[in-house]
Amino acid sequence: MVIGFVLISGEAILVHKWFPGSRNSKKLVHLTMQGVALASGTFGIWTKFYLERRVLSNFYSLHSWMGLICISLFAAQWLMGFFSFWHRGEERTTRIRVAPWHVFLGLYVYGLAIATAEAGLLEKLTFLEAKKKVLKHSLESVVVNSLGLGLALLGGIIILTAVSTGNQSIPTKIVYSSTSKRSSS
Repeated sequence: MVIGFVLISGEAILVHKWFPGSRNSKKLVHLTMQGVALASGTFGIWTKFYLERRVLSNFYSLHSWMGLICISLFAAQWLMGFFSFWHRGEERTTRIRVAPWHVFLGLYVYGLAIATAEAGLLEKLTFLEAKKKVLKHSLESVVVNSLGLGLALLGGIIILTAVSTGNQSIPTKIVYSSTSKRSSS
């Protein structure tokens, strides 16, 4: 789930910043990578349900509730992005109005995915410590805590990079307002 869902969706968020090429090629790579992330997340949840034959027994923790909400919002976001920005079913003015909400919801869901992964790490470590399989001051605890800190750092870097304006590509077309007038001096 961390590699397939969190890392790939994080890289997909940054495609518009680092991937060279046309706007349509960036959109295609973004859509494809987000689709792979969605498939990975869906597969991860499916394996949990497949291994545990009782579906409702899996929803006992904050991690499980957040995971279900996260993957549901991610799927809705992917479908909205596909139909609004790739499929071209919407008018340009609608796409322009939807774009900021698409970016906000995408970053929110990514942050939720990081928080869900953190809750899962904490849940697993707590269970292992409670069953006395892992000591509180062991190497396993350090590894899990380091992974959690690394995920938090990764999430912060990706979100900061996504919202920063320093690395945006140069516009290829200059648009002039109809109200601007050129002076003839």
